[in-house]
Amino acid sequence: QVQLVESGGGLVEAGGSLRLSCAASGSTFGSYAFGWFRQAPGKDREFVASISWSGGGARYTDSVKGRFTISRDNAKNTVYLQMNSLKPEDTAVYYCAAGSYYSTSPAQYDYWGQGTQVTVSS
Repeated sequence: QVQLVESGGGLVEAGGSLRLSCAASGSTFGSYAFGWFRQAPGKDREFVASISWSGGGARYTDSVKGRFTISRDNAKNTVYLQMNSLKPEDTAVYYCAAGSYYSTSPAQYDYWGQGTQVTVSS
């Protein structure tokens, strides 16, 4: 069992930056892959980024490539999403998820956090 708690969301102007954190409980943090997903009002949950258990592999959706960076600190049981050059279309609730593979599909993740709101003003 893994419990995930996201933090770091907030209101930022377009062009600004935020860093989201996902703190995980449990001693098996290092064996999990993690993903970040987001859901805007009226839209389906969509993949943002994912990272392998070792941190050696990462994936990004095209719209965030070059702007967002996913990373993990296994010593702190924490996964991060650094978001730069934010745009109004990045506004959504961002969710952290844990699973056995750094898939782009939400169905492949077993554990989810409660989400953190990111709002980018124009």
